[in-house]
Amino acid sequence: MNVITKSLITGLILVAGAAVAKEGVQDPTVKARMDLMSTIGQNTKALNEMMAGKVAFDAAAAQAAKEGLITASTQILEKFEPEATDPVSEARPELWMMLDDFEVKANALNAAATALDTSSLDGIKAGMAGLGGACKDCHSNYRM
Repeated sequence: MNVITKSLITGLILVAGAAVAKEGVQDPTVKARMDLMSTIGQNTKALNEMMAGKVAFDAAAAQAAKEGLITASTQILEKFEPEATDPVSEARPELWMMLDDFEVKANALNAAATALDTSSLDGIKAGMAGLGGACKDCHSNYRM
């Protein structure tokens, strides 16, 4: 895995972690979205830490993280369809004007998560670039 890919994945995890730290959200729809993104961030972080050697490879934990990503990614559109705002929300207004494109990006995350091979550390390493790329593609367009 090259340095750019590692940097991308690390950056995405830091960004996802920032959503966890958000406090004071008032709108329950925005809170539900932020909780979902937090779940995606936590599962991605678990896989990244294995990939980076920060924690030992654990096939069962990797599979659980993969399943968490698959489940969460299928809920993205449902959580974002209602246009809701909150001062702590980081969703760009363009998201609701481009909901079809947003759906394509959510489906790309699901496909990357589904394709992830968690049976080995090499499998995780091979799949994380696709996962990180799907996150970045959406965040670049629809996250402030």
